[in-house]
Amino acid sequence: MEQRRLGHSGLRVPALSFGTGTFGGGNDFFKAWGSTDAGGAARLIDVCLDHGVSMFDSADGYSAGMAEEILGAAIKGKRNRLLISTKATFPSGDGPNDFGSSRQHLLDAVDKALKRLGVEHIDLFQLHGQDYNTPVEETLSTLDQLVRSGKVRYIGCSNFSGWHLMKSLAVSDRHGWPRHVAHQAYYSLLNRDYEWELLPLGLDQGVGAVVWSPLGWGKLTGKIRRGQPAMPGTRAHDIAGTGPQFEEERLFRIVDALDAVAAETGKTITQVALNWLLQRPTVSSVIIGARNEEQLLQNVGAVGWNLTAAQVAALDAASDTPAAYPVWHQRGFPILNERGSAVAPRG
Repeated sequence: MEQRRLGHSGLRVPALSFGTGTFGGGNDFFKAWGSTDAGGAARLIDVCLDHGVSMFDSADGYSAGMAEEILGAAIKGKRNRLLISTKATFPSGDGPNDFGSSRQHLLDAVDKALKRLGVEHIDLFQLHGQDYNTPVEETLSTLDQLVRSGKVRYIGCSNFSGWHLMKSLAVSDRHGWPRHVAHQAYYSLLNRDYEWELLPLGLDQGVGAVVWSPLGWGKLTGKIRRGQPAMPGTRAHDIAGTGPQFEEERLFRIVDALDAVAAETGKTITQVALNWLLQRPTVSSVIIGARNEEQLLQNVGAVGWNLTAAQVAALDAASDTPAAYPVWHQRGFPILNERGSAVAPRG
């Protein structure tokens, strides 16, 4: 497994990480992802470690903490072989301070996560979303406290806008506090908004992307095609009303392009879609999920080879969408874009 630098930090992470959203199945939403118990989780983690997938991502919001508990039980005796990343910000209870990025909530959330995981430190702790109610200075000084205490090694964020992430980085620099070295972001062939603002920010500021839902909310598996809707029992069917909306014909166009490249390479559609992401600028790690060992092994097959430039260009063209302002305006002046291939990767 290729090991990549996480942003401009000194931490090396595997190109593929394993997401634990499938652990627990604590409600209807997460049951659509999966309901893996501790025994099943232990087997999947062993398979991951055998193939070099050594970072495991969770959150206190995954099945109300059950995912962290199951992960903790499954890694007993293996802590020195792996990295743990987890997240907090979204509501974790009914109390007035059971959400957000306040000092009160973050200190409490980290202590509870450590207890559920059964570990002494979290390798990468991420803010799960933006909290407009809490001053950035309060949040970052608290994260600095957690790093200095040894409970957290590195910090990151998830689902941030470009301006909020840049503001946070500037405040960290001003006070000498730890910087976000990772941004856990939604990114796939089906949803390329990440490229408009967050990708060039990541390049400029040294923030590595840890990609979640790399198969477009379960829609880039090849199981959804013209005249072939999502099947019951899949996430794309059971929670179809959640997640980002998409243009159906564009999905079919992308799947057609994936089909063509899969035929050329002898790989599966899933492996091609993941490999495309692994070649994008700023991507440090792509989070894969699996309900069973077969799915896991198929996803692991996305590494160890690379698409050709022509194949990448074909997938770029099939998945292209009109850019939002001011990105489309900036692209009209190539002479101002010295990092043209990185700032505007869709040509």
